[in-house]
Amino acid sequence: MGVEGPGVGGRAEVGEVLAAHLVDAVRAAGGYGGGVYLRSPDRRSLVLTVVAGVPRSLMKAWWRVPVSGALPMSAAYRTGEPVHLADEGETMRRFPQMSVGLPYPFASEYQPVRANGEVVGVFFVKWSTARAARLRAAPDADRMRLGAAAEEVGAALGGVPADRPLEYDGDPVGVRLPAEVLAVEMGMFDWDLDSGAFTADEDGWAVLGIDPADSDGTIDHLKGRVCSDDLPELRAAERDAREGRWIRGRRFRVCEAREGERRYRPVELWGRGVRGVDDAGRPSHRVLALVVDAVSGPIAAEAAERLPDGVFSLDQDGRTVYANHRCEQLLRCPREELLGRYPWRVLTWLSDPAYEDRYRAAMLSQEPTSFLVRHPAGEWLGFILYPDVHGLTGRVFPSDPPPAHEGHTPATAHEPSSPVDAATAQLTPTRPGALYHVVQMASVLTEAVTVREVCRAVADQLLPAFGGQEVALYLVRDRRMHLAWESGYPEGFLDPFEGVSLDAHLPGVEALTFGAPIFFESRQLLSGAYPGIALDRMQSWAFLPLIASGHPVGSCILGYVAPHTFTPDERAALTALGGLVAQALERARLYDAEFTLARGLQDALLPHRLPPIAGLRTAGRYLPGTQGMEIGGDWYDVIETGSGVALVIGDVEGHSVAAAAVMGQLRSAVNALATSAIGPREVVGRTNRLLADLDAGVCATCCYIELDPSTGHGHAVRAGHPPPVLRHPDGRTDVLDLPGGVMLGVQAEAGYPVTPLELPRGGVLALYTDGLVEQPGQDIETGIQALSDALARGSPDTLETTADTVVQEARRAEDRPDDVALLLTAYTGARS
Repeated sequence: MGVEGPGVGGRAEVGEVLAAHLVDAVRAAGGYGGGVYLRSPDRRSLVLTVVAGVPRSLMKAWWRVPVSGALPMSAAYRTGEPVHLADEGETMRRFPQMSVGLPYPFASEYQPVRANGEVVGVFFVKWSTARAARLRAAPDADRMRLGAAAEEVGAALGGVPADRPLEYDGDPVGVRLPAEVLAVEMGMFDWDLDSGAFTADEDGWAVLGIDPADSDGTIDHLKGRVCSDDLPELRAAERDAREGRWIRGRRFRVCEAREGERRYRPVELWGRGVRGVDDAGRPSHRVLALVVDAVSGPIAAEAAERLPDGVFSLDQDGRTVYANHRCEQLLRCPREELLGRYPWRVLTWLSDPAYEDRYRAAMLSQEPTSFLVRHPAGEWLGFILYPDVHGLTGRVFPSDPPPAHEGHTPATAHEPSSPVDAATAQLTPTRPGALYHVVQMASVLTEAVTVREVCRAVADQLLPAFGGQEVALYLVRDRRMHLAWESGYPEGFLDPFEGVSLDAHLPGVEALTFGAPIFFESRQLLSGAYPGIALDRMQSWAFLPLIASGHPVGSCILGYVAPHTFTPDERAALTALGGLVAQALERARLYDAEFTLARGLQDALLPHRLPPIAGLRTAGRYLPGTQGMEIGGDWYDVIETGSGVALVIGDVEGHSVAAAAVMGQLRSAVNALATSAIGPREVVGRTNRLLADLDAGVCATCCYIELDPSTGHGHAVRAGHPPPVLRHPDGRTDVLDLPGGVMLGVQAEAGYPVTPLELPRGGVLALYTDGLVEQPGQDIETGIQALSDALARGSPDTLETTADTVVQEARRAEDRPDDVALLLTAYTGARS
């Protein structure tokens, strides 16, 4: 549902399609606000499309969120499952990045929106924590209502033609929830001042409390209903009208009888006198006026003006819409200066973001909040904010200072500070929305380890957060710039910039060499500063230096497809992010170098090739773990002996360089012992004593098999290792339950039983380490069965393919906690 197109694709229709469903859903769920996210055209982001009950300005940091982000709306979209957060504590535990920007007490739920059989967005509702606690009495009913509401939203979007994608790429549409306010009643009347004739329309009679059937059609009937103390007001209105002046707010009380009791209702007259000529040609005077019920408007304002405390009202976005006279006195600011503006921008002593944060806290928690402020004149003022979904009412009053300031000497009043120029504006405190992006990026970068992971995290977070469409990351190597990551660029566009020197006259290079970001808000500005530079479809750019501890790391280039104005807050946030990214990349480059060294050490300790053995085919596989830089101690080997061949697999406990070193010692020991013709029991027993004598502080498992390739007969010893799996020629598989001893290195004098086995012609024997069969959340038997099933589908004639198939699932795992080793042996009974 693209925002640019007309009709269904237009922004107005998106609001029309979603607004009614959103309002109904929020009210049905008992929430104070909610919204709908739709996916972006590039499927990289979720874009807030419609929001109700929550100020758009307070959601600014979440107008666009990355699909890959650790945020509840992203999780609901990715998994297709609802995400319920009961309070701010659960939000902090499950989605700390969300709490960074919205550290306020509220509950929320996020429901995936499906249309045309796929998840296209997310619908969410927010509650105050007090309201959420009451709703927990019937959680199942609440889930059903929310699920039904999400289905309605999806059904509405499902009506979009198939050729229009269900997506959004604009600013969110704000929808007001219906306000529960007193209706203002008014009507018209016509009064002939010369004849006294009086008539009104239906609404006018209702406001005056008169049944038109009871009226004699004269002003005298009305005067008889007016409170005697207020008759001068009615006569003053008559004088104004005869003199041709406006009648402005003449107020009087009209008596009405309800349930046998006389009551007086205040009304106001607004209108003017009209001079004319009657049918006989004589001058005439008439009053055409509006009669207004004064209870819901002027009376309420007058009541607020009489209060001893200051009273003010802010609309949903935080702008002042009302302030009484006492508020003017306490704040020492004319209300004309306040109306229509944010109070923290008018009053310099309220400009600290902490005070704006109190407004945010009230609006997002929907609970009253309070704070103390010291006026520049020295007086302490207390503020209490009472919110609802349409805005908030505030109370301000003189207060005693907090205990820590009781002895403080009042400061003298001072003039408001002078306007801030553009250069100084970048040094002002960052607003919470921009600050959120900095902290969120810092949080994400702490989890990125390699250079590739850092680059992916930057692309996933930076583009949605700041609305860009292209990003490129360059790293310095040998005083030249080399592309490390790009996203969104036309194919081949960046090729001419690869390997440019640090002397090149290019914005990405000079941002780094000068150590300052460069922003271009139009193509003309960029072309003027760098004539002849190649341009693609982008219209605005940010070139950010990546400098860590004074050391140049590289540059980050952010491009915008539409002209973009970089606000002071945005410039400050992007500059701060450049420093964070530089530190992360520098750390990641060091990690990658150390990781390469460690992996090289491990690879040197493993066999580079397996020896050819007459009558056997062998295939080995090794996959390193993907968590952290530490290396493991898994190994396998095929060793020619004087009487046949030894098949060995082992796993040293732990993941470290020390574990790899112990693995190298054990492999060397087994190689030496296997060729000495002492038998499998002695080979494993002596290896066990060696590890115990080394006192390395680690244990190891091992499976050792001596096999006669001419007959397929063999003997096996198992030391705490997973059992081998045998595939028969007909495809059946058996897990060989070999008796075993304790792990190597536990008891120096431990004994290890020997078990005879026979490998049938056409059979395949699988030795493996536990990293292949152990998965988080499942038992090892399940993994062994999966291995057996994969072997059953293989063949001794395609042993290499079978080995690849067996480790395929482990190879696909991005988060593999343990190393994987596999040794397959097929018995052919003849030279291969």
